Amino acid sequence: MRAVQVITTTGPTGIEIRDVPEPTPGPDDVLVEVHRVGVSFPDLLLSKGEYQLKPEPPFTLGVDFSGTVISGPGFEPGQRVAGVGGYGGGAERVANPAMFTFALPDSVSFDEGAALPMNYLTAQFALAERGHLRAGETVLVHGAAGGVGTATIQVAKGYGARVIAVVSTPEKADVARRAGADEAVLVDGFKDAAMKLTDGAGVDVVVDVVGGDLFTDSLRVLGTQGRLLVVGFAAGQGIPEVKVNRLLLNNVDVRGVGWGAFAMMRPGYMHQQWAALLPMMESGVVKPPIGATYDLDGFAQALTDMDERRTLGKSVVRVRG
Repeated sequence: MRAVQVITTTGPTGIEIRDVPEPTPGPDDVLVEVHRVGVSFPDLLLSKGEYQLKPEPPFTLGVDFSGTVISGPGFEPGQRVAGVGGYGGGAERVANPAMFTFALPDSVSFDEGAALPMNYLTAQFALAERGHLRAGETVLVHGAAGGVGTATIQVAKGYGARVIAVVSTPEKADVARRAGADEAVLVDGFKDAAMKLTDGAGVDVVVDVVGGDLFTDSLRVLGTQGRLLVVGFAAGQGIPEVKVNRLLLNNVDVRGVGWGAFAMMRPGYMHQQWAALLPMMESGVVKPPIGATYDLDGFAQALTDMDERRTLGKSVVRVRG
């Protein structure tokens, strides 16, 4: 079968589509015929050898996928599913642990299914588990036109929050609004814009997937007992430092969001998260915006587009159908 393989950890240029052996599922695995693969930021980091997981090349990329069940515990053959893992989903078939595999509602397409697991489970973990988000609060989302950003917008809306999206261009502002953001502001001057939108009170939660130079103003835009959730550092400007006196001034928190390490060590936790998201999927508030689509041979191009900040919404690779 064909698979997207990292041959050398030199980024997208080190990726090849190769024939590899069929997967052999274990007793707790679901064997899935893959229809779609989501393109995720960890795929890009894995291709560069910069992710916390460092498999030995050659290895198969692919964090998110959707498809139909061939066999496995807890699922019926032919059932539509989505799944997530550290890597390995970017192939024509995958053996995935049942606890990381989820039934897709009929209303959710394969494209959308491949866009759901990592981004939306991360967003749900960030907002509910780490952010303790309550209905009526205001959430500011950095990088709001990307995959994690649009997921965070929709999950926050699902929890009854007001959402201010922070983006770099007017085009991306349109993407964020279509995803459900109440307001969208440009990153230059976002703090003043957000303070104006909140009548000077500040926001309750900041979800930061960007990091870098935005960090200090993200702290400043928090209202009393606000929470800054650190999800990632897509800006690539290094890891910012916290001057802890800022935390005292307004009784604010900085909280790390490490979904994968938390969820993968707790059997059943991801299925609890999926159950929390299902009503949002069924109501339509969670509907992943699909950006560019590629065929399997275009996986490297998809990562290049992500690396060069051209990605809007979730990119999806179509393996079949």
